[in-house]
Amino acid sequence: MNDILRQLEPITLDEMSGIRLMNRTDTKFVTTLPMLERLLVMAKDDYYAQAIDDKRIAAYFTVYFDTPDCNMYTVHETGHTNRQKLRVRSYVDSHLDFLEVKTKNNRGRTKKKRVSLNGFNPDDSAAFDVQCPDYADFLHQYLHYDPASLSRQLENRFDRITLVNKAKTERLTIDTHLRFRNITTGNLRFMDDIVIIELKRDGLMPSPILGHLRQLRIKPHGFSKYVIGSALTNDQLHCNRLKPKLNDITKLLNP
Repeated sequence: MNDILRQLEPITLDEMSGIRLMNRTDTKFVTTLPMLERLLVMAKDDYYAQAIDDKRIAAYFTVYFDTPDCNMYTVHETGHTNRQKLRVRSYVDSHLDFLEVKTKNNRGRTKKKRVSLNGFNPDDSAAFDVQCPDYADFLHQYLHYDPASLSRQLENRFDRITLVNKAKTERLTIDTHLRFRNITTGNLRFMDDIVIIELKRDGLMPSPILGHLRQLRIKPHGFSKYVIGSALTNDQLHCNRLKPKLNDITKLLNP
């Protein structure tokens, strides 16, 4: 994978600073590592690859919060379009950590608000207190839930490749080696062969990658890491609406 990525011109974090896309439409695709390698070869002339200290694959860590009855999970699983997620996202290699509120409205638009964290340790996420007064104003402004009702539910680690098209009008994130740990049940689930591709752009800007995806017959497919990871690691959660997606993933892994 690294050999293929080195065929793409690099782009630094500073150069990407103007491509934030905080108010955006997201389109996700699910595929496998062999198909990803084919896609990267096809797209290498159309995209830059984000590089941090000459590394084109970055480690990420996320911890998700929810109510004791997992209301955020339930709202998503039952198909409600107005929904939120609260998470800590850690960019492990660049030592950047954020508390983030993601809100999706009934028009399919996703808005992400975040605030920097100081002293967060991905290896000791239990030490973080979402009720800390330092973040009270931020959560009061953007979160629809009472922080006192929330606790850590799921940890997620993965590796990310970030591409930017040559026109710098979109970002493409590619997540591999997904690993989940459910804090409530203690269950683990590794999905090393699954790849989650997400096209992030404002509106419907033209995208070079879409033609390559169609050629490889990689179709749009919803995949929420929190929802899928929770369903795979907690048997007590209702997941009837997720079964088609879970079956699709099984078929990808066992063609």
